[in-house]
Amino acid sequence: MIAAVCSLTLLGIALGWLLGLAARYLRVEGNPLQEEIQRLLPGVNCGQCGYPGCAGAAEALAGGKAAVTLCPPGGAPLVQALAARLGVTVDGATSGPLLLASVDEATCIGCAHCGKHCPTDAIIGAPKQIHGVIQDACIGCGLCVAVCPTECLQLRPVVATLKTWHWPKPALNLGV
Repeated sequence: MIAAVCSLTLLGIALGWLLGLAARYLRVEGNPLQEEIQRLLPGVNCGQCGYPGCAGAAEALAGGKAAVTLCPPGGAPLVQALAARLGVTVDGATSGPLLLASVDEATCIGCAHCGKHCPTDAIIGAPKQIHGVIQDACIGCGLCVAVCPTECLQLRPVVATLKTWHWPKPALNLGV
């Protein structure tokens, strides 16, 4: 019994050491630009960009096969960050204000279709109960709106409150 335990322990140590060496010497180097772009993306893998996830979108952006405006949940700040990192210019026309999902409680039947499709679990509610949206978790991807049979979910602009209001940045006027 002791011999079996010792031999399996030695075998495990030897194979672990060989795997460590293989990982070090047989490593395939990735594209550092692609990894940096993937860190910039939201990481919710919602598929709104037309790619299977944020890794696919980052690969397309690094390869120059996609526009920097491909990610609706990222909004204008992500577009600006991607444009600055990739060295491209954006025409200034952004997608508009940030839109978040909201539920019309009068028409919600509690079918729970929307909660299954939300990539960030921002929709709360139980079957046959009225649902709600956690605004801080919503990314405005619109996947819930597409599957709602009663059309009680809509994307609406963020209402300025004390929590969401920010002082607008002054415009630079360098020509004066």
